[in-house]
Amino acid sequence: MSRTVRLVMVACLVLVSAGPVFASGFAIIEQSVSGLGSAFSGGAAVAEDATTIFFNPAGITLLDGQQVVVGAHVIVPSAKFTASSAPTNAAGAPIRNAAGAPISSGSSASDAGQVGLVPNFYYANKLSDRFSVGLGINAPFGLVTEYDKTWAGRYHAVESAVATININPNIAYQVNEQLSLAAGVSAQYIDVTLSSMVDGGLVNANLAALGSPAANLAMAGDPTNLSNPVNDIFAENTADDWGYGYNLGLLYQFNQGTRAGFAYRSQIKHKVSGKVTASVPTSVANLAAAGLFSEQSINGSITLPATASLSLYHQVSDRLALMGDVSWTEWSTFQELVINFEGAGLAGKPNSPTTENWEDTWRYSIGATYKATDALILRGGLAYDESPIKDEYRTPRIPGADRTWISIGAGYQVTDSIVVDFAYAHLFVPNSSINKVATIGSEDESRGTLQGEYENQVDIASVQLSYRF
Repeated sequence: MSRTVRLVMVACLVLVSAGPVFASGFAIIEQSVSGLGSAFSGGAAVAEDATTIFFNPAGITLLDGQQVVVGAHVIVPSAKFTASSAPTNAAGAPIRNAAGAPISSGSSASDAGQVGLVPNFYYANKLSDRFSVGLGINAPFGLVTEYDKTWAGRYHAVESAVATININPNIAYQVNEQLSLAAGVSAQYIDVTLSSMVDGGLVNANLAALGSPAANLAMAGDPTNLSNPVNDIFAENTADDWGYGYNLGLLYQFNQGTRAGFAYRSQIKHKVSGKVTASVPTSVANLAAAGLFSEQSINGSITLPATASLSLYHQVSDRLALMGDVSWTEWSTFQELVINFEGAGLAGKPNSPTTENWEDTWRYSIGATYKATDALILRGGLAYDESPIKDEYRTPRIPGADRTWISIGAGYQVTDSIVVDFAYAHLFVPNSSINKVATIGSEDESRGTLQGEYENQVDIASVQLSYRF
């Protein structure tokens, strides 16, 4: 078992580093294939298999013996940007494309959405009539968006990647025939990569205006050098950290076929540290020689949100069950993204701030399961998932919007010990706008004005294997 756990941890880090975008913010709810089939509508109350460890660990008291569950979700997001106006820098000059020509209104960027594979691992063991234990290893948060290095918003973002691994042991206690309680702890690793281009031509022009000896005056005199890819500097920030939290669960059975579940996961605070590196083209080698883009240590902080869920499960007949869920996520913890440089700064700046101002969100879902035969169970569900992002603060790193889920799934009992589950979901995501305006003195001064719209959608296909022994 310990060898299996280690392999799953390694797989989580490797695979989730290519993780998805367009969960609620950058949360990943895809922690159960059996749950996905009904749009996670009964997450805290269903307790169908060991994946209940993530949604409500009190549910493992309803499982007999030992169980191992391994699942994988292929998430295919799409985020296609089209500019509604010609992008400009803070000086009002055009931002140019790879050919050196001004980028025009109506230009499109490469699809920022990146296909991700998200794995899950769970183990549950009923120790006695009262006590059960469980272990979950999963990736509760993840994100990747990536653009071409010459796109219109390259000074805002090129790559944004967040990968997490959460190791979550739990213990559950059945108080009586109706009530079960559970608690767990989490050790969570986070790895962050944020990159963008820096407008080397604009940095040089600003230095020339200040009379700095680091400036190349000949270059500064030619306006076509401003916001031109030939003078762009690629800057990449990488950082990581371990953080710790806890989770609680409660399951109450009103009768044999009706139960309610409540689950809570705490915030996890991360103080990330790492380094920034820059690739400076020879055309602006004077900036590197002046030490404006030296490799140096960086730090920052991010508080990943608390969550709470209330779910209901009702078995209408021997074959049909209905369920519903309301979940809350404390995304108001994410108000600002700041990268602090611990050396000379980047282009003379001590930090790089981005205002986020995210809001708490709610998710609502309903679903059903139907036992078609003794071996086959069918699932379906609908969900509405709010985005924490206000229109005026949307950035190219996370261009999300509200989502409407339609999910279907099936589970088939191959043997007395083995169950295979499949699920598919399509997320309808409305177009989302972006309106970043570069003005002198603003945080977007060096990033440029970017206005336009994203065309979004997400597809998810998943498979899961459960083994009972």
